[in-house]
Amino acid sequence: MQEFSYIPQSKDKDFNMKGSIEFFTVEEIQRALNFHKSFPSFEETDLVVLNDRSKELGLSNIYVKDESSRFGINSFKGLGASWAMGNYIAEKLNIPIEDLPYERMVSDEIREKLGKVTFASCTDGNHGRGVAWVGQMLQQDVKIFMPKGSGSDRVKNIEALGAEVTVTDLNYDDTIRYVMDEADKNGWVIVQDTSWDGYVDIPKWIMQGYAALVLEAYQQIERDNLPKPTHVFLQAGVGAMAGGACGLITNLLKENMPKTIIVEPNEAAAFFKSAKASDGERHFVTGSMPTIMAGLACGEPGIIAWDVIAEFADGYIRCPDWISANGMRLSATPVGNDKGFVSGESAGVSYGLTNELMINDDLKDIKEQIGLDENSVVLCISTEGDTDVKAYQDIVWYGKINKY
Repeated sequence: MQEFSYIPQSKDKDFNMKGSIEFFTVEEIQRALNFHKSFPSFEETDLVVLNDRSKELGLSNIYVKDESSRFGINSFKGLGASWAMGNYIAEKLNIPIEDLPYERMVSDEIREKLGKVTFASCTDGNHGRGVAWVGQMLQQDVKIFMPKGSGSDRVKNIEALGAEVTVTDLNYDDTIRYVMDEADKNGWVIVQDTSWDGYVDIPKWIMQGYAALVLEAYQQIERDNLPKPTHVFLQAGVGAMAGGACGLITNLLKENMPKTIIVEPNEAAAFFKSAKASDGERHFVTGSMPTIMAGLACGEPGIIAWDVIAEFADGYIRCPDWISANGMRLSATPVGNDKGFVSGESAGVSYGLTNELMINDDLKDIKEQIGLDENSVVLCISTEGDTDVKAYQDIVWYGKINKY
């Protein structure tokens, strides 16, 4: 397999608000952000502006949305889990979620009406930690199932939040199917960020919750009078974050859209594979998918995410693991007056890719197809911090996973 491959989106964009982006209007995502703000630990995460590195690379600027501090759980995942679980509770009680901010949702009155709910999920780490955190905050039971090879730090982080964790001997997508069967037998509520036939409401809410971080980023850009991005790089596993972000950006900016590029590891490039087939259908990657980008090691694109991305993204690129490793190191070792930040294995790929496209002459054709030049402003999403501390240290401190 080639180390780098890029294909542009083959479809023309349609701004007539067809079904796939009606879930991601600015008004709808603002509702999610307002709900997040009702949580006592809510704080905006940093929008890191890399002025000095941008100049070295020959770009106008690079912005990185640093989600490592979100809700104190080291990733963005609590945004999706809280909005989805909150909406489930609101619908079950037939109360508008605007009337159920956090303090009321955990009140004795609401807990007596609701009773006990058991939420279940499959995760490679961060999503399950988000679900477990929300379960702890809302005082509900959570059962988490993880695929084979899950890091011990990720398991411990979830267990520390009171969830029951089971590591299976299956890959990610097969573990989801196992959770579906167990939930059906036991009456659990599945909280999954991928969608399938008959299961769309909770994934839709999760995607809306994730999109709130992008709305927050654009609000920060406007508040700080910064130039708007010309390019947005969105890493994809099942595509929930990328799809939600792409849907929001399309609604927010319409004809002034930046180019949105979907980024995946070579070993799990299901969106790339689906786009290359150019038949409008999802195409899956199977097997173990051995990539350090654990959060992106997903072989089956979510239905809602695929519908949005297939229509509104501008292109797809797959790349090797050392690109993400380089992004992690670049984040930790800033240039000049730039701010450093901690970026984990699934978080560093977009910044690492931006850097490589600008310095590697062998990638000149891809850089030109994407349209990166001295006028470009790139937005990347650093979705997690050092969620697996040993893996982070091995890569950033000791040089594991490199180009050579």
